[in-house]
Amino acid sequence: MATYAECLDELNSYLLARIPLIALNTIEQSRAMRLVKELAGDARRGSVPFLIHTRATGLRDIRTNAPLTDDKSITEAMDYASHQFTNRNASNFVFVDPDDLSSDTPFTRHFAEIGRLAEGAMGSVIVITDGPLWSGLQRLGMSAKLDPPNEEEMYTAIESFLEDNADTVRISWDQDDARRAARFLVGATHAEAINLVATVAAKGALDPEDVVQMAQLKDRIFSDLAGLERVQLKDSDYAVGGLQNLRSWLDRRQQWMFAESQNKNLNPPRGVLLVGVPGCGKSLSAKAIAAQWGLALYRLDLANIMGQYVGQSEGRLRDALEAADRIAPCVLWLDEIEKGLAGQSDSTGVTKRLIGQFLFWLQESKARVFLVATSNDISTLPPELLRKGRFDEIFFVDLPDEDERAEIIRIYYRKYLGEDAPDGLVKELVGVSAGFAGADISAALHEVGVALELPGAQEARGAEFIKANFTNTMPLSRTNPEQIEEIRAWGRERAVPAGSNHSAQETVSAAGSGRRLILAGG
Repeated sequence: MATYAECLDELNSYLLARIPLIALNTIEQSRAMRLVKELAGDARRGSVPFLIHTRATGLRDIRTNAPLTDDKSITEAMDYASHQFTNRNASNFVFVDPDDLSSDTPFTRHFAEIGRLAEGAMGSVIVITDGPLWSGLQRLGMSAKLDPPNEEEMYTAIESFLEDNADTVRISWDQDDARRAARFLVGATHAEAINLVATVAAKGALDPEDVVQMAQLKDRIFSDLAGLERVQLKDSDYAVGGLQNLRSWLDRRQQWMFAESQNKNLNPPRGVLLVGVPGCGKSLSAKAIAAQWGLALYRLDLANIMGQYVGQSEGRLRDALEAADRIAPCVLWLDEIEKGLAGQSDSTGVTKRLIGQFLFWLQESKARVFLVATSNDISTLPPELLRKGRFDEIFFVDLPDEDERAEIIRIYYRKYLGEDAPDGLVKELVGVSAGFAGADISAALHEVGVALELPGAQEARGAEFIKANFTNTMPLSRTNPEQIEEIRAWGRERAVPAGSNHSAQETVSAAGSGRRLILAGG
């Protein structure tokens, strides 16, 4: 990332070298304008005209803010620049967010002509924009990028805000709190960050617990981003039955997610790949992690990433991953990753390029984005995605064992029936649900909940009715045992068990007796 100081040095060298056209790419216009004003104030160029055009103020002297023309249009400013470069040497013009310069149009050719005039007059044209430039313009000069503030710049901005408001706001933050706030706000612009701090401070105080609220408020800025879908969490998303090894591992990773490391070479948690039997809680785990960690959850939909034009898919994925970095800290959920990144039959090369871009992001991103990827068929994934270092860990989610099924039954019994399950009934349901995935247990108890809302609900309250629902539920382990056993065989050998080490020792053939019972009143 290019810091403010690095960008300042780069632009200064371009001006000293008399580069005729300089593109400054940034989403922060006000910060970029502050940068060029600092360049204009350099004593070495005090005698050189430095003019700036914005849509609101027209063409002005950047040092005195004095207007140079009554006409505020960019056409008038471009004509003025052409006249200046024709009649004198060493002038500098700054154009802030001009019209679209990304394609070959009469307007961009006019701009290119001004650049050529600047070259002959030993002057420079600086274009502040957040979009790409037409290649004809790019070839005339050089470009620089001003990224949003990094953690150190954000910390400096926050400290400055705290000093300015120390007399009016009760500030209970110490240096560590300010550092944490800076870390959470990385990805926001300077203006966005100060607005967020000011919003929290508007109550008249800044307390240590407000730091986490900063991250939650920051998330609202990025609630509608292309390629990313914000997943709204419900209270039920907190509850995950079983998966004890995974849950213990996540507890340790949560501490590291929010810790401040003294060793800058250590990366934040990268994420997990959850593979295994369908319906056993992989997707629910992504929601539970976000809910329990107090972070926003975004779903990366690879189907929406795909475009019909060459390079479009890659561009969309890059934009989505860059957006995720800006949202951080957050949880990024990539469901059924094999459907977007398998591509053995892809003859266009798009999938390979997407994989390469995704792997580069996994390797290089330093943002606190915790990736939760799920897969039902890991055999189709490229091996380079599975090597150590891409994900922090690969967990295998197996069919739940007896203890885990008991926990899952209690969770869904309470959710759908509104009361705690009797211990004796739980024990019986565990016995008839061998081979059930969590989704099968949820479906069986959901049917009971529906029955309670219908006429004749009294008949649905009995234990026999509930057991009959379980007996009549046909789990995937019984309808497609070969596929399930193949998945389980892979997971036992090549991944860390997400459940207890003795999880799901029951064989698939034991999954239910195959009896079908008549449901009274059903």
